[in-house]
Amino acid sequence: MTAWWGGRWLLTAALILAGLSGWCDEPDLSSYARRQYAEAREKYRSAPENVELAWQFARACFDRAEFATNSTERALIAEEGLAACRQALERAPASAPARYYLGMNLGQLARTKGIGALKLVNQMEREFQTVRQEDATIDYGGPDRNLGLLYRETPIIASIGSRSKAKHHLQQAAALAPTYLDNRLNLAESYLRWGDRNGALREWKAVEELWEKARAEFSGEAWASTWADWSIRREQLRSQVTTEPRSLKSPRA
Repeated sequence: MTAWWGGRWLLTAALILAGLSGWCDEPDLSSYARRQYAEAREKYRSAPENVELAWQFARACFDRAEFATNSTERALIAEEGLAACRQALERAPASAPARYYLGMNLGQLARTKGIGALKLVNQMEREFQTVRQEDATIDYGGPDRNLGLLYRETPIIASIGSRSKAKHHLQQAAALAPTYLDNRLNLAESYLRWGDRNGALREWKAVEELWEKARAEFSGEAWASTWADWSIRREQLRSQVTTEPRSLKSPRA
């Protein structure tokens, strides 16, 4: 299970390009990803020709890379995922999961490249666009979510950045999987960034209304890290959208 962010992880291009790790330093939140990675790698190595085992391993690589302690470790894990996906796509070019997790692990690799990450952006865009045409619902609207975040975070002049494209794809992700709170949170955070306070407030209210339903739908150890993320972002939004904006008028005596 992933996002990414990106399914359940914050696969924002902000993380991709800035290389932030946030709560991923918490060892109790990393244990599940580490265990899943080890198990998926063992299964894949026992049958490398199995396409499903390949993309499942690549998914585990993405999650495991979230907890990497340095860029070298993250890059090595991401490369494992990329190799598994490429091998799977040689056997099954139409495999949407293999192509999706190829794009996801490209994102992890990009986090280790600094400004060089921009060179991978076009490839990520291409992979997610292709997956979107094949299966837009994968990973709770993952293709649209990741495209929206790429368009939001990358430069407009030097890269593919576009507010209109970002808004379109983030809205599509929320429409495809409205109870997957990452989609709503991304949209609310984007509205705030773009100065649309009413839009942000609307999405924050949707998050509040869906919170308990999502708790029931996305439960268990696999979702612990996700809820840590969502809870932090929920509170940040609460403080931003419920605080009255400062008046721009000049003070009068």
